[in-house]
Amino acid sequence: MAEYQNLFSRVHVTAPPDAGGPIDESMFKRGKPRMSYWLQKIGDAQIGPFYLGGLGLASLICGFIAFEIIGFNYLAQVNWDPLVFLRELPWLSLEPPKAEYGLSIPPLNEGGWWLLAGFFLTLSVMLWWLRMYRRARALGMGTHVAWAFLSAIWLFLVLGFFRPLAMGTWSEAVPFGIFSHLDWTQNFSLRYGNLFYNPFHMLSIAFLYGSALLFAMHGGTILATDRYGAHREIEQIVDRGTASERGALFWRWTMGFNASMESIHRWAWWFAVLTTLTGGIGILLTGTVVDNWYLWGVEHNIAPAY
Repeated sequence: MAEYQNLFSRVHVTAPPDAGGPIDESMFKRGKPRMSYWLQKIGDAQIGPFYLGGLGLASLICGFIAFEIIGFNYLAQVNWDPLVFLRELPWLSLEPPKAEYGLSIPPLNEGGWWLLAGFFLTLSVMLWWLRMYRRARALGMGTHVAWAFLSAIWLFLVLGFFRPLAMGTWSEAVPFGIFSHLDWTQNFSLRYGNLFYNPFHMLSIAFLYGSALLFAMHGGTILATDRYGAHREIEQIVDRGTASERGALFWRWTMGFNASMESIHRWAWWFAVLTTLTGGIGILLTGTVVDNWYLWGVEHNIAPAY
């Protein structure tokens, strides 16, 4: 049957649900797992069991509070009309305090709600990070996923906390909204002389595109050699089989170089992590160290002097 696999089909193996290792269920019952025919088309067929724990529950509560603060402010802006809310949702926004308030706590309707929403959202994200870290340690895993997540959190904190602190005003932070977020990004680049001349922005984009390329190459290689057992990547790392040999030969033929079944994941991890890490550095330097990236580019022979 494996010989008839193609891009759109795969062999599904059904086994009894895996409940995972034993846990203390005195406070939280994780329920029973079940199987989904349609989920197995894109991943594993098993759903659950779920285990939130104290940190997970606290994270969801804080995230819900932030979501409600933002949502109710949106509703207030459309006079509590649900139809107008749905129609205008992409244009609605919860704005940070005005520059005149600096880093002080303003009235709720003049940026205070934004501060509250940001506080609970940040708390939710950090609690979830701590949960991921502790679950990895409890399972005897490496903490690579948690540290990768922290790189994304770094950019999130730079945009909404570290840079506004450095600039001395909450007004420098990003609003909570769809189009207002996009407008902020455009205005930020224009205000500081075109962010494209920021070398850390250049690095971030290079790592972003590199991540897309690496993941596509790796995913394509595994799918192309899946019939030879490539999906069992751990076994292929320690005991190379025909799948990894064929994949290595393919890339040597087409590129003259190949990563191993183990090192490709390090390449992909670093490229993804460096996307947000360098991006955050570039944002933090903007307005604090460099006021105009175009003039900086001219001075360093990166941009043409018009």
